[in-house]
Amino acid sequence: MDEKFYSVDDISKMLNLHQKTLRRYIQSGKLRAGKVGKQYRISGHDLSVFLEDSGAAMLHTETADNKPNIPKVGVSAVVDISADDKDEADRITGALLAAANTKDPAYGKSTINIQHLNGGRKLRIMLWGSVRFIETMLGCVSIYGDEQEEL
Repeated sequence: MDEKFYSVDDISKMLNLHQKTLRRYIQSGKLRAGKVGKQYRISGHDLSVFLEDSGAAMLHTETADNKPNIPKVGVSAVVDISADDKDEADRITGALLAAANTKDPAYGKSTINIQHLNGGRKLRIMLWGSVRFIETMLGCVSIYGDEQEEL
């Protein structure tokens, strides 16, 4: 199984959270992690579960005067897509990353995480962000679902 693991630093950058905050979440049991030496490692699955449980509460941006601006709604989604081979999985990954990186201001602080499972024949896409971002990304993902239904 090709499970991806993240360091506290990786997740800190993805979620724009301080490393000490993440360590507190780990110590309190809100975020599951294992220790490798002196460093914590978080699986993609555990990160997804954590985001589903508390992602909306953590989503925030800052205003010009550095005061937190907490949006009313934050959304997370996990989608699995089957691919015929690694090349197709790579094409899907590239298309989804391109769509996510359009830097539309309506997306706010959003993240996409893609794991290649089953030797690259299955993709697990974890989305987190504004309603507009999730809506757009699920629209992109639905294209692949529609293709599979037609076959």
